[in-house]
This record gives sequence, C-alpha cells and structure tokens, in this order.
Amino acid sequence: MTEETKSSIDRDAECLANLDPWIGHLHVNQVHQGTLQPYIDHRRQQGIKSSTVTRELAVIRRILTLASRVWRDQDNQPWLPTAPLFRMPDWKDAAKPYPLSMDEQRRLFRELPVHLEEMALFAVNTGAREHIVAELRWEWEIKIPELQSSVFLVPGEFTKNETICLLVLNSTARRVIEDRRGKMDTHVFGFRGKPVGRIHNSAWKKAWIRSGLPAGESILSGPHNLRHTFARRLRLAGVPLETRKALMHHIDGDITVHYSPAEVGELLDAVEKLTQMESVTMLRLAS
Repeated sequence: MTEETKSSIDRDAECLANLDPWIGHLHVNQVHQGTLQPYIDHRRQQGIKSSTVTRELAVIRRILTLASRVWRDQDNQPWLPTAPLFRMPDWKDAAKPYPLSMDEQRRLFRELPVHLEEMALFAVNTGAREHIVAELRWEWEIKIPELQSSVFLVPGEFTKNETICLLVLNSTARRVIEDRRGKMDTHVFGFRGKPVGRIHNSAWKKAWIRSGLPAGESILSGPHNLRHTFARRLRLAGVPLETRKALMHHIDGDITVHYSPAEVGELLDAVEKLTQMESVTMLRLAS
C-alpha cells in the first residue's frame, strides 16, 4: 500500500472498528454487497449520511482489491480470485456547498484562532483540500527563479486521487507561506510547534456560528467550502475552464513534464486575479 497520512490511517481504523461487529467474523471471501447490506441499512437508520457510508465502504473495497491483486499466500496465489463489486449508497442527502462572499470570509476568519486563519487563508487562495493544507511540507516547495516565486508539489500518496497536486501561490498565499517560514522544520502549518491534523475542529465550528453563517444538515459548514469558494471566484474572475481545472489540482505527473515556467506563470496570473477581486471588495466594504 502507498504511504498513508496519520489522519487517514486513524479514519480507516475507526471505519474498520465500526464494521467489525458486522463482518469481523467473516472470511475475506465472504465480504460482499450482501453481507455488507445490513451494515449499510443500520448506518442509514442511524442518520449517517450516504457520503460517510461510501467512504467506509471504500476502505473495504480497497482491502478486497489488494487481496485480489497484490496480496499472495505462500503458494503465490491471491487471497481472492476477484474483488466483489459494490453499489455505493446515494440517499440524495448530500449537504450543499456554501461558497463565501468576501464579507462572510472576513467575518469568519476574524473569529478563527490565528493558526486556523493562516490555514484557511492559504486554502481559499489555492483551492487546496483540508488534509493537504494540514500535511503541507517544506520539502514539497519548488523554487521558480524565473517567476520569483515558488510552488508546492504534493506527492500523490497525500492526494484524494493519488495523483500529484500542484499548488500555485498568488501574492496572498505567498505572504502566508513567508509568515510561516522558519517556524517549523517539516510542516508549513502548525500550532505550538506541532502539525495541526485538521482545520475542521471545534474552534472552526464555533467560529462559523459566531460569524453568523448558515448551519444545518443541508448546508456544508466545514472548510471544504473554501475550495468551493476558490472555484467560484475563479469563474467569476473570468478564468477559462481548462485553467480552472488545472488549478483545482487534477494533475498527474511531474511538473517538469507538464509545466514550463511560462505555463506556471499563466496559472499564477489566474490565481492573482483573486487578490485583485479581494482588494476591490475590501475597498467597497470600507467605503
């Protein structure tokens, strides 16, 4: 298996602990849609969202896939001849994203502790997912002298799709990075000298409520809204779809293969439009 982050391992362990009473007594070849369905029904009765159950089933699917393709017994035979197919639940209960206006962002960030504000400001200006911001490491930084800037190249084992993720920094994100430089040896962001496992903690939740933002099961109130905010602002700034897709980090391969400094410069120009939008909005709010 590829290297996992600690937070990912912890989530997988929690998932398997939840599943243990239902399938822990079964042999690996007895785990399939039929034996998992009682667990799925149980989680739905508990009011658990289908997206959460899907993530849980994905852990089992990954294990069964490895058992059929990678893991071997002493006779070099796979543990399973084939991995079973799963029907992932969709109960049409997904919460809707809530992109932030500039004023809402200002109100929210003002309520956050400084270390979370730094992480959130970086996320909303790069579109980075929460776990990537939490795991961001100095060794991933690549200097680009031609642009007098740098980017972060996140290894595939830390990304959702297991593909390399390029983070391009506008002037706001660069300022955050420079403010953090030298404060920790390995990770960019932290609190009291230690990495922060996640943005979506009790402090974030309290800040969301105090800032007067909408809450409820039908609306996302977590930091994933920062990614939606980033995408929405790129569109409003007139950034072309192809560029927006690249900036949303669906990138596979090495930067030296896919992007020249000139091409990174084009991406940099696109994200810099967000700082221009922010400046104009802040002037309006102040007037």
